[in-house]
Amino acid sequence: MPIPPRARAHPALAWLVPFPLVLAAPAWSQETSDDPPTGTEESRFPPGSGDVATTIVTATKSKATAFETPYATDVVDAEDLRRKAYRTTPQALRDIPGVMVQETAHGQGSPFIRGLTGFLNVMLVDGIRLNNSVFRSGPNQYWNTIDAYSIDRIEVVKGPSSVLYGSDAVGGTVNAITKTPYTYGAGTNYGGLAYYRIASAEESHIGRIEGSASYGEDWGVLLGASGKHFGDLQGGRDLGTQPETGYDEWDVDFKGERFLDEDTRLVVAYQHVFLNDVPRTHKTVFADPFEGTTIGSDLQRDLDQRRELAYVQLHGDDVDSWFDSYSVSLSWHDQEEERNRIKGGGSLESQGFDVETLGFFSHLSSDTDVGRLTYGVDVYHDSVDSFKSDEPIQGPVADDATYDLFGAFVQDEIELSERLSVILGARFNYAAVDAKSVLDPVTMGQIAIDDEWSAVVGSARFTYELDPDRVNLFGGISQGFRAPNLSDLTRLDSALTNEFEIPSPGLDPEYYTNFELGVKTQSADTSTQVAVFYTDIRDGIIRVPTGATTPAGEDVVAKANVGDGYVVGIEAGAAHELRPGWTVFGNGTFIEGKQDNFPTAAPVVKEDFFSKLMPLTLQAGIGWEAPEEGLWAEAVARYADDGDRLSPRDENDTSRIPPGGTPDYLVFDLRGGYRITDALSIQAAVENVTDEDYRIHGSGQNMPGRNFVMGLTFQP
Repeated sequence: MPIPPRARAHPALAWLVPFPLVLAAPAWSQETSDDPPTGTEESRFPPGSGDVATTIVTATKSKATAFETPYATDVVDAEDLRRKAYRTTPQALRDIPGVMVQETAHGQGSPFIRGLTGFLNVMLVDGIRLNNSVFRSGPNQYWNTIDAYSIDRIEVVKGPSSVLYGSDAVGGTVNAITKTPYTYGAGTNYGGLAYYRIASAEESHIGRIEGSASYGEDWGVLLGASGKHFGDLQGGRDLGTQPETGYDEWDVDFKGERFLDEDTRLVVAYQHVFLNDVPRTHKTVFADPFEGTTIGSDLQRDLDQRRELAYVQLHGDDVDSWFDSYSVSLSWHDQEEERNRIKGGGSLESQGFDVETLGFFSHLSSDTDVGRLTYGVDVYHDSVDSFKSDEPIQGPVADDATYDLFGAFVQDEIELSERLSVILGARFNYAAVDAKSVLDPVTMGQIAIDDEWSAVVGSARFTYELDPDRVNLFGGISQGFRAPNLSDLTRLDSALTNEFEIPSPGLDPEYYTNFELGVKTQSADTSTQVAVFYTDIRDGIIRVPTGATTPAGEDVVAKANVGDGYVVGIEAGAAHELRPGWTVFGNGTFIEGKQDNFPTAAPVVKEDFFSKLMPLTLQAGIGWEAPEEGLWAEAVARYADDGDRLSPRDENDTSRIPPGGTPDYLVFDLRGGYRITDALSIQAAVENVTDEDYRIHGSGQNMPGRNFVMGLTFQP
């Protein structure tokens, strides 16, 4: 990854689209020169509408403008995060076309990217995998263990990226790049930031304090802490208070940099996130029914989530050697989960796991006679302990287990002519599991699982300038790969509303092939992008009924490689500056997908809709900005059609999805801000102005009703 300059340079990328589907938030400028450096240019337009003139690194591991990149991409930068006042990291993706952010609970969030979620998307933190071997299929909560207020920017690459990022990189790859020291200059320098956010319908208070210190141009440190309290979520005009939905969170982050020379940077970082007693309310008797959803039977179902990440990285650029740039990383990642449950009869159950991951990668780039080569290796080793109070053999996944991922890749960026560029890449993937304590679903005794898988995947992408510097055609073919993980092979836990999953040894990998074609345009006042894609799925791993039931009456399901299918869709986004200070913007998404399934225990295959398929979704907005006065404002409309294309599992997920599907909604948001002084600014919003009762498709509770949000930023 290229070294960011030691002066301010805001990021923001996005990919736009000339498709009259939509419009989503205003052209705005960055406010101060003291924000953390990022190494990318600032965005002209807000998330989801895009700016193809800005730069991105995650798509190709080389800095390139979005206009030049043959992928559908987007960026949410630090200023976007502050102005939009997103509550969580998953919510920061909600304005991006092709993304639906499902929330099983108020403290959880799982983006569906091009119809896929859970372990079919890769989340990176400063280039390091958040994904581990216990990630579940379907929606999960782990992306919410990244503190949104520690992030400088989020880069999103849609479609398979398995060549660069290995197993799981199928629906999309998201890289959360955290803040760095920002006070570099002559002598010793200090700076800081204090932020406070309050929201009425969330009954929430969020605070962030951070300090930056540096000495000359040689070293700098940043220390930050965030505290968050969320009360019971208030729904719309009819639903009212949704009880037992609140939780608390505490976060700490540190990053130190040492510039060994102008082009070599050593980074040491530590992050700690703790979410306390996050309720999964839809499984409990406190759930509020919505349009016919059922109420759970548990008296309590709360989760504690802890995540720690420590790493050392060395980045070099303009190297006078057989390679030109490099990034080397050594990391330790610890992710813990504990669930405390009181069943309807009053019995107590506790379960959880602890996953420690050692990670290493080394990535290099070289300019050669055959193009720009990017190549490297990455290794991740999971050690897993798992427990369950009423099961001595294992917890929700295998106990006393290890899981290994290894990958080696090469990518070549070639300019075939003045107008045509191609990117060719290939990767060798290897995965291995050694699980020593697994419950045998047949004998109910202890067994071990020892297995391994390997695959080679490739990618061929292109960019063709239809009109130099104005219109680019892009697209290509990319393969995705996902090896079975511990959750696939050894899961022993409840799944949907009335399902219980048991271990499934002997699974094979999943394979995906994506075909994509799109157009990007840019001019002095307009930026657009449209992308059409088709993803073929082979040997998809899905849950299938076994015909058995638990003593509690839940249907027992297991995993099998029977989910062949496809996902096809179109994403569009555009922004246009009507006149200086006034911008219209928007985006839209339509996705269709079907997959083979066994709806019953009988050996009869049926092609059904993809689970929790994203409905037609549109955004449109207008923004105004007066940078000299420090004023900005925007109005946004968000629409989602009925979520009524249901799989059999959706129809059975009665505590989250109403009978016949999730109703459509139209929501209006107003927000604005004012820079009171050079150091103090205020942001305010009224979200869901009409106080609608609405639910994101597949979620476990409704979204906030009319929500008054205010944020104060003090940065001397």
